[in-house]
Amino acid sequence: MIHVLLIDDDRRHSELLRSWCLRHDIDVDCTFDGEQGLRRLAATRPDLVLLDVMLPGKDGFTLCREIRRRNKVPVIMLTARGDVGDRVTGLELGADDYIAKPFDPRELVARIHTVLRRTQPVASGAVLEFEQLRIDPASRTVSSDGVAVELTTMEYELLLLFASNPGRDFSRDDILASLRGIDAALLTRSVDILVSRLRAKLGDTSRPGRIIHTVWGRGYRFTARPAGSP
Repeated sequence: MIHVLLIDDDRRHSELLRSWCLRHDIDVDCTFDGEQGLRRLAATRPDLVLLDVMLPGKDGFTLCREIRRRNKVPVIMLTARGDVGDRVTGLELGADDYIAKPFDPRELVARIHTVLRRTQPVASGAVLEFEQLRIDPASRTVSSDGVAVELTTMEYELLLLFASNPGRDFSRDDILASLRGIDAALLTRSVDILVSRLRAKLGDTSRPGRIIHTVWGRGYRFTARPAGSP
């Protein structure tokens, strides 16, 4: 059984969603405001959080920021607006996915499973080692110059995509298609935000030679040298 925390002030919609998800082995714990949701998050340690943007008091963006300060639980944001700006803001704050209301419950179930597959450690996998970086896919851990780096799911997946294909040019559409499987044309700006966050966490904004290069007119290229290379 997958345990999901839902933070949404629409009680009727929440209960309907809970009933649907139970049929698919997803137990949804419904909370109806931000403070209640944060308390339940700390007490129950769910597998994933569904977070509505339009909440009374603290909105979903504020809550997403607070959640990211506390832990790395996957977050899917729910928005009643089709505003691309809302989606970019959610991704910038560390959300792992978004879905616009009204949505088909089957799509939400599929997205929950997709996000959880991305966030679960794999049974095995070769460690990727570069001069400055060490990436262990089995434990989903990253260290830079020997220091552990805390990444969100999307940041980690982007780094793994780059590190698994050193020297390859990735367009923004390539990256979105690889990480999200959505219409890449909608959120090309979100890639720049994600790359900027990843660079900052890796200390790649002040290195003499960057490991993630901007390829003007094309996208990005990972150029870190393998460990032990001359």
